[in-house]
Amino acid sequence: MDKNRLKNILKKFSKQKVMVIGDIVADEYILGMTSRVSREAPVLILKYDSQTVLPGCGGNAVNNIHSLGGTVFPVGIVGDDDMGRKLIALLKEKGINTEGIVSDEGRLTPTKTRILAGGSNTTKQQVIRIDRENSNIINKRAEEKLLKIFNGMAKMMDAILVSDYGLGTISEKILNSINRLAKSDKKVITVDSRFDILKYRHITAATPNTEEVEFALNTTLNGNTINKHGRKILSQIKSDGLLITRGKEGMTLFEKDGGITDIDIYGTDQVADVTGAGDTVISAFTLALAANASMKEAARLANYAGGIVVMKSGTATVNTQEIERAIDNG
Repeated sequence: MDKNRLKNILKKFSKQKVMVIGDIVADEYILGMTSRVSREAPVLILKYDSQTVLPGCGGNAVNNIHSLGGTVFPVGIVGDDDMGRKLIALLKEKGINTEGIVSDEGRLTPTKTRILAGGSNTTKQQVIRIDRENSNIINKRAEEKLLKIFNGMAKMMDAILVSDYGLGTISEKILNSINRLAKSDKKVITVDSRFDILKYRHITAATPNTEEVEFALNTTLNGNTINKHGRKILSQIKSDGLLITRGKEGMTLFEKDGGITDIDIYGTDQVADVTGAGDTVISAFTLALAANASMKEAARLANYAGGIVVMKSGTATVNTQEIERAIDNG
């Protein structure tokens, strides 16, 4: 693949306007020093060191679009609580327009708390994760606000990225609005859906991982069946492309014309942290498609982005300079 062509696509990222609609989550990291085994139970005592909060899930996609140079407009809901206010403040600090984020006093901001432990001279490892989530979809009032924002802003965007982690933001009405827009407009619409990929229709592309494909089709993927199952999902959702991320196996791109392309993993399979890698992949993929890249070119750039980010700890982002270096080295 032409390296200069890929670099020219990267240069166009800064001209793209992308809406990210979906579940905005707080990724909280609590770091501690391993002290000793407790006398109360056979567990380690950790001496508190520090705490960090980062935007996760849809919020991580927002951060990645921003770090890659695109203009991003997040649309989602957070609780009117400390974590919700912190997430909005974090995005505002980066100069991101947060007018599309609705605060709802009756809702909890989904939070994933990861506790990392280690010695003074060792890399801290995750020992447990605590998830605080909403079990219900958004209420009617918040839903109407999001629909109004989505319908009002969509026409001004070059692309729409849907980050559906099944945490209630993408209600049936919002899903139907996304599908209607996908059918009536040639705008780039990409979807990352944890549980509901088969409910989307006529989108530009989806980027499930192997576990999400297995869940959607109630099957088990292997090297001999991935092509059959990939074609099946592509046909059902009537999209132009499907990019299945496969961990150390790389990626497989399925295109509407029947083409199937396997892409080897970039970098080493000795990863540091896979947290949020899918958000990075779809962010680079979406920006590239908005910049008129072909599916194969967009998938290649997304593969570089994913390979870079998994070598970083925690919920991380990439930038175009890092991808450009990867292109030169690749």
